[in-house]
Amino acid sequence: MIDLYYWPTPNGWKISILLEELGLPYTVHPVNIGKGDQFEPDFLKIAPNNRMPAIVDQTPNDGGEPISIFESAAIMTYLADKVGKLMPTDVRGRTEVNQWLYWQMGGLGPMAGQLHHFRLYAQEKIPYAIDRYSREVARLYGVMERQLKGREFLVGDYTIADIACFPWIARHERQNMDLNEFPNLKGWYETIGEREAVVRGLALGSDFQAQSSLTSEEGRKILFGQSSKE
Repeated sequence: MIDLYYWPTPNGWKISILLEELGLPYTVHPVNIGKGDQFEPDFLKIAPNNRMPAIVDQTPNDGGEPISIFESAAIMTYLADKVGKLMPTDVRGRTEVNQWLYWQMGGLGPMAGQLHHFRLYAQEKIPYAIDRYSREVARLYGVMERQLKGREFLVGDYTIADIACFPWIARHERQNMDLNEFPNLKGWYETIGEREAVVRGLALGSDFQAQSSLTSEEGRKILFGQSSKE
């Protein structure tokens, strides 16, 4: 059994989709990021970076004590290895998948996240920032567009690299990105979006958002007002 600490965001969806794809049983523990659940002491024991998602595997393969994991890429690699699916076992295949997984973690996710912030959440609209991150997200879409030329998925078969990238492309309307300008990417997005496990993973906690507002003054202070001393 996997304990999933979750809120319906692109990073949360990575794990809910993967758990559905792998067929692992899991229990959802909502982490209401608009109300500050991520700063609760019990959660910080699992995720010291005060970010979800995080998991606790109550039945690790080594038969030992439960294992807690934070950071979505680490969680995805762990779960794929646990089941032996969606991650190659050979060194070349794993390296290629890891390249795209880390590319998402270091590029697509952070840049799209900044674009979301300045377009949707920042009280002061700063044209330079919006233009800066819009251009960078478009560039990253172009990277995927070129990689997907003549391919159904990013690396050979469907893997955790595709799952990691998909939720951020699912936010293309928030990013003001037109998928028609990226036909290879659009085809990849539509193919993955039709998978039953993906549909279930995206639907998980769809009613949670009504429980908090990320655009209220309180929500913005909780999400964007933290410092090293807090």
